[in-house]
This record gives sequence, C-alpha cells and structure tokens, in this order.
Amino acid sequence: MTAADWWSIEVLDAERAGVSAAGWRDAHAQALAESLVTNGASSWQWFAHNWGVVLEVAFAEERAWLDWKSLPGTRAALDAVPDPLSGLLVHRGHGGASGSYVPAPPRVPPAADRVALPDPA
Repeated sequence: MTAADWWSIEVLDAERAGVSAAGWRDAHAQALAESLVTNGASSWQWFAHNWGVVLEVAFAEERAWLDWKSLPGTRAALDAVPDPLSGLLVHRGHGGASGSYVPAPPRVPPAADRVALPDPA
C-alpha cells in the first residue's frame, strides 16, 4: 500500500464584498464530495478557520488529483470562490493549520567576546 498524496484547497473570505468562504463551502461541498468519491479520493476533510475554509484531499497518485482538479464541476467550484483574485490557494500538503506567523525573538549573541581574558604572564 502506498502513501496518499495530500493536497489543500484554501478559500479565503472576501473582506471587501463581505462574502464568507463558509458560504462557498456550503454551496459546493456536496458536489465536491460526490466527485471526490467517484474519482478515487482516498480521504478528504474540511476545516473552518476565522479567515476561511480548507479542503484537504488525499489521492493515491498525483495523476488522480490532476484529473479531479480538471473536472468541469471542480473547476466551476474553484472559479466561484468569494475572492477569485487572491482568495484561493491550491497546494500540495496539509494547509491552514500551521497558525499565524510569529517571528522568533531575537537571539542573544554569545557572551564569550564580553569576558575579559586574563593577562598573559
């Protein structure tokens, strides 16, 4: 048995238009799930976030993912996202769960250069 390839479709809310990604999910989830079943997806799961929704999909092979993504129904659903210019992210792997970016605090440089060396005798 081979490991599944996971893919993520992240749909962001359209802030200017006031349209939620959750509404998009409600409108397209059933059709997407049906096409996933009939086209060999091994698993899929929806995640809701305060910025939008994520659909994580697993296929046994990349070719199956590409075939599913090119179906007219899938393309129509992706074309109907609330913000078609910047509200759709499609990528390999799990998505949306890594949290917000938090920069690392500045590191304290090594203190070895601050210690006075003993005078040579």
